Amino acid sequence: MNGSLVANAALLAEIKAGLAAAACDIAVCVPAPYFAQCQAELAGSAIALGAQDVSEHAAGAYTGEVAVSMLQDFACQYAIVGHSERRAYHAESDEAVAQKALRALQAGVTPIVCVGETLAEREAGRTEAVVGRQLAAVLGVLDAADLAKIVVAYEPVWAIGTGKTATPQMAQDVHLALRAKLAEKNPAAAAEVKILYGGSMKPDNAVELLAMPDIDGGLIGGAALKAVDFLAIAAAAR
Repeated sequence: MNGSLVANAALLAEIKAGLAAAACDIAVCVPAPYFAQCQAELAGSAIALGAQDVSEHAAGAYTGEVAVSMLQDFACQYAIVGHSERRAYHAESDEAVAQKALRALQAGVTPIVCVGETLAEREAGRTEAVVGRQLAAVLGVLDAADLAKIVVAYEPVWAIGTGKTATPQMAQDVHLALRAKLAEKNPAAAAEVKILYGGSMKPDNAVELLAMPDIDGGLIGGAALKAVDFLAIAAAAR
């Protein structure tokens, strides 16, 4: 929940100017009130527009919710679903996240499915069980053929906004486990699914994290609010 008309324009202008030679896919997922502004700012660029959430419902008496048809009106290509903050602060269940992912996919919007464990769950040795359960809920509502159309993001809750980060090997181990889970559903598609790391990726750790074989990119939080930091991470993805 960051941004303003003035700040958005400045940030996107700086990012666009610095991404002329970017060799990776980039999307910005913005608060719903700024869809129109950001769509206009990004027109003609290679940067895709996305949403930070989407409703599991198509329309109706769900005050405050944002339907996927509304995202389509602004040519949103991505929607984050199941972010740890939504799970924690809005009590979103695995089942609700799965329905959001399905709703997005049915409309041709790519869901960025977030999974991750708390510090207590990691210390209890339950990391793989927790992220496996969260991902399984989504896989359970998808056809095998749709698997290649999603993006997965691993965000260890204990490493978000805390300044802490998983070591590259710790992150790789979870990414590998997630890819194995995907392979249970569709072995061929599992290799194609992009799995992003979302636990405080920054310029000073991006190169090492992105060098891991199963870390395909980043779901960038605070570092994306500073163009110079975001551009440094993008450069590390080349």
